[in-house]
Amino acid sequence: MNLILLTFGSNIKNHYQANFCILSFLCKQEEYSSITVYTDHPDFYKHLAGLITVVPLSPETLQEWKGAKNYLFRIKIKALEHHIMHNSGEPVIYVDSDTFLYHYDLRFKQLLAENTALMHEEEGVLAQQKSKTVRRMWNHVGGKTFAGISITEEQTMWNSGVIGIPAHRNVEAIQLALRICDEMLMAGVTSFMLEQYAVSLALAKIYGIKPADKWIGHYWAAKDTWNTAIADFFLESLLKEHHVEQDIERMRHFDFKELPVCYKMKNTKLRLHKILDKVFPPKEVTYLK
Repeated sequence: MNLILLTFGSNIKNHYQANFCILSFLCKQEEYSSITVYTDHPDFYKHLAGLITVVPLSPETLQEWKGAKNYLFRIKIKALEHHIMHNSGEPVIYVDSDTFLYHYDLRFKQLLAENTALMHEEEGVLAQQKSKTVRRMWNHVGGKTFAGISITEEQTMWNSGVIGIPAHRNVEAIQLALRICDEMLMAGVTSFMLEQYAVSLALAKIYGIKPADKWIGHYWAAKDTWNTAIADFFLESLLKEHHVEQDIERMRHFDFKELPVCYKMKNTKLRLHKILDKVFPPKEVTYLK
């Protein structure tokens, strides 16, 4: 089984999240055929040399992978396609950087061996979502056909923080996801969720999908809390001059249940915070001359 991650951009938080995620997999002592990071900042992964493979991404490659419509999240599908084309004989697990493996059992690998795809969790059918963004996407795609797949009210969208693709028909599956994505883009669909809907449709068509949240946590809705904990983890490593083996051992004792994986504030509260920040700016801000 191959594990892959994708990180790009200069925000160091994305990179230390990815490092933390990799350690969470390494500490479970599962033998992976490979752990690969696709990134435009390979220097952030030097201390994992010998444990992972880094595929450097140039600005030109990232731009090419965005495609004709310059869609940022198309890069994820292209990274998966690139990896599968070079490793088609094994199942692959893609994870976002803001994830971690907190539990492992044989069922995880068994589902892939049984030609069942994995995604993080089911998010429901588009037509029934309260989100204006999702409903807007549904209005663009409902009742239409993309890459030979007719879009109906019954089809569900899954969270793509985890994408597990079996070895059987994996080239076909990822290229179907890419065609769906591109045809939706050409039809004027612009939602940032387009990528995960395209992957959901393709994997459901080829395999059927089961949730991976029994094994992998995804803290996309609580990043501030996790970023603080992860920064503290690596700061301790730096100050104590830990080797990577020591960090792997520390990760075995990390209490993943101590932090929330979801922490959402109401939009009204967020708007009030922004208003208050404007009305009551800092009283005094001083810089060195």
